[in-house]
Amino acid sequence: MLVSRRRALKEVSIGGMSLAMASCLRSIQAHAAGDEKTLPKRFVFVVKSSGIDKFNLVPDGLENHFIDPENEKKLGNRGRRPGPLVDVSLTDRQLPEKLRMLDGLKDRLTIIQSLSGVGFRGDHTKGFGTLSLHDSEKVAVAPSLDCLLGQHLSAGPYPMYGMAMNGRLLETGWKPQDTYCYPNLSAYGPAKPVAYQGSPRKAFLELFGAAVASPEQLEKKLALSGNLMDFLTEDAKRVEKQLSGEEKERFALYMNSFESLKKIEEKKAGLVDRIRQNAPEPTERYDSMAPSARIESHFEIATAALISGLTNVITLRPDTLGVKYSELGLSNSVHSIGHLQENPASNGWSGHQARMEIEKLHLRQIAKMANKFDSIPEGDGTMLDNTMIVYMSCSSGDHHCAGHDWPFILLGGMDKKLKTGRYVEYPKYGDQGHRTVGNLYLSLMHAAGLPIADTFGQLDSNLQHLDVTGPLNELLIA
Repeated sequence: MLVSRRRALKEVSIGGMSLAMASCLRSIQAHAAGDEKTLPKRFVFVVKSSGIDKFNLVPDGLENHFIDPENEKKLGNRGRRPGPLVDVSLTDRQLPEKLRMLDGLKDRLTIIQSLSGVGFRGDHTKGFGTLSLHDSEKVAVAPSLDCLLGQHLSAGPYPMYGMAMNGRLLETGWKPQDTYCYPNLSAYGPAKPVAYQGSPRKAFLELFGAAVASPEQLEKKLALSGNLMDFLTEDAKRVEKQLSGEEKERFALYMNSFESLKKIEEKKAGLVDRIRQNAPEPTERYDSMAPSARIESHFEIATAALISGLTNVITLRPDTLGVKYSELGLSNSVHSIGHLQENPASNGWSGHQARMEIEKLHLRQIAKMANKFDSIPEGDGTMLDNTMIVYMSCSSGDHHCAGHDWPFILLGGMDKKLKTGRYVEYPKYGDQGHRTVGNLYLSLMHAAGLPIADTFGQLDSNLQHLDVTGPLNELLIA
């Protein structure tokens, strides 16, 4: 009886069902197969610029090693006070002000402090080094974490998908870009950077075009792609005979890009019912130039893309140093705010307060995304239990920072492989027990089921006296 029930459930189609029903049925099918590991795992990386202030991430009741106890002023890059490993539950602790919107998700929240990522050039950004942990600010020399996870986890059209405010870091007369851009964050390998979509409108059409196209239009598009590929293949055979060496390799990469585009369209066609069910409703906000509207739109599109199965990994770049949050009453750019410290911004806030309010704007969208995932049943829990949202910065904890203190905010779960609901602070850079960003990335890879080595990325020669191998034991569930 059990065997026939499992067979029947495996054969049931989920196309065309409602959001909750489709997700629920996928969970039932996983249970019927007797294998919870078949539940999808997802990652969202939210990478802001100008650092994430570490001194206002410490929950109430804990000693704050990032401020001067005499005057309560923030300590700079390497100015943090020494202290032992801190690993405490958040259950009975009040979250710091900027994390209060996550209070209802406290059991799925993990705050990590004092990991280091030293040796990567770039005083404003670590560039590709942010997610690859190599000294590669402007040129990719290794695959980034999000791309590795995407290739391992995603069965949909896109291994990973990126959306960014724009590409350049410091801009004169900044305004959002309405096209693809290169924020120098993600790469599939050396010299293989990922282009991010800057326009919410174009991202919507690219991801959910099947939801707005008629069946005839969709069939015509697939046929056109196939005919174009057939034409190029025949033409390529003639061209290839005239090439040799490096030219031949470059031409093969060019042809592979067309083949990849064809496969993407074919996979999207197979998801058309789910896409139609879960696509967001495009609004005028998708064309807004206001940073907060752009950020909200990107999060909305990213949420729907993950639910639809278009990808299992998304990276969002909510701002760059040139962005001005005028909706917060700020005429200062993110870059200039980073230099203000205790000095007043245009609206009267101190530089520290302005940075915190910007982070709160991002965190409200993270909370909205997480609550959406938490409303969708999956396995023995919800979609959030199999999704990890990572809030971090491309420049660790300060505006100009060498990477000695790199804060991370994790929200969600990973198939019950990571401990959540905790505040974990490691000893100061160089002290016994100190750990690195590489150890965190290994933890995430391990939880995702990706084979891991002893280390990830470029090693810090100043930490040869410490054991910085393997994942973070404090995060792993035995």
